[in-house]
Amino acid sequence: MVRPSDHEGLQVSSSTIKKFAALAAGAALAFSACASTTATPGAPAGSGAGSAPAVGALACPAGKLVGEGSSAQLTAIQETIAAYQKACKGKSTIEYNGTGSGAGIKQFNAGLVDFGGTDSYLKTAEADAAKTRCSSNDAWNLPMVVGPIAFTYNIDGVTNLVLSPKVLASIFQGKITTWDDPAIAALNSGAKLPSDKIAIFYRSGESGTTENASKYLKAAAPDVWTPDASKSWKGVGGEGKSLTADVANAVKGTKNSLGYVEWGAALDNKLSVAAIDGGSGAVKLDATSVGKAVEAAKITGTGNDLKMDVDYKTTAAGAYPAILITYEVVCSSGLSADKTALLKDFLGYYASTKGQKNLEALGYAPLPASVQTKVAAAVSAIK
Repeated sequence: MVRPSDHEGLQVSSSTIKKFAALAAGAALAFSACASTTATPGAPAGSGAGSAPAVGALACPAGKLVGEGSSAQLTAIQETIAAYQKACKGKSTIEYNGTGSGAGIKQFNAGLVDFGGTDSYLKTAEADAAKTRCSSNDAWNLPMVVGPIAFTYNIDGVTNLVLSPKVLASIFQGKITTWDDPAIAALNSGAKLPSDKIAIFYRSGESGTTENASKYLKAAAPDVWTPDASKSWKGVGGEGKSLTADVANAVKGTKNSLGYVEWGAALDNKLSVAAIDGGSGAVKLDATSVGKAVEAAKITGTGNDLKMDVDYKTTAAGAYPAILITYEVVCSSGLSADKTALLKDFLGYYASTKGQKNLEALGYAPLPASVQTKVAAAVSAIK
């Protein structure tokens, strides 16, 4: 696996390392040996259509894979890689460089990496380029990680901040500039809000997290957030940071600040996260509230292309709709036989019940069982 010093964006905190130790130990127990059976890795267990795939015997082929892209899934995929390699006794090498979704797609389409990680499924032009890269075969978007978007803040004495989509959009569009603005105060009765200016931090460059955050704001507060959803931030004011970790560190180190990061980054940095009131009362970010939002997402791709559309404007009680779904972009066919075998074995584990459950402690929400089953079937269909 890539060492944290090898590439920008691969910094791993001590708390993450401790989490990994527990996950790796569990993986070692679950996969004490790479069995020689021919069971399809990650194949659904049981005959029920909605049953989640269990981990079958791993084939543990030798070889090397390199992936690049989404920094939102960086912790998830690095620890999954390490757990997989632990189970397979280091027979293979899998590296992942968390440079951001835009870079990941570009590197994949250029044929420089074996799979791409992105927080936003391929657009038409990107899919066309990917088909060329995949030797005239389609590329598939495989949802693998659900990463809630946390709107993190740093205000002395305020621990239960509530924001609405309209207020969030107004802050990011420069219409609300101080924490004691009446619109914020109305949502936070009794809170001692400072009169200080709100320091905003956002992702610079192209980011799938930015695209999903802007999709949410566009859907939930269209009268205020007027720009189209984009991988490039269209807010007014603030300071851009290149990676998720940089935004998290900026919020952590700056009083009266606000930013958006993935939930795992907020947990890892012990950042305060605002509850969101989308019309049905304040909803805190947790696994249950995210699960309700994921259930409302719909698969809009065809066949084994499993791109999903999130209902960002849902007002369902208890749902936290500011989420992103991170995909692994793969060639349906076209890689060499050795890389294909390793890719299928690894992704089969990643999408399995065991692989998904291991991610909960890291601030990610597991895929619903019905989606896991579809992903496992798609992985098995890679040729």
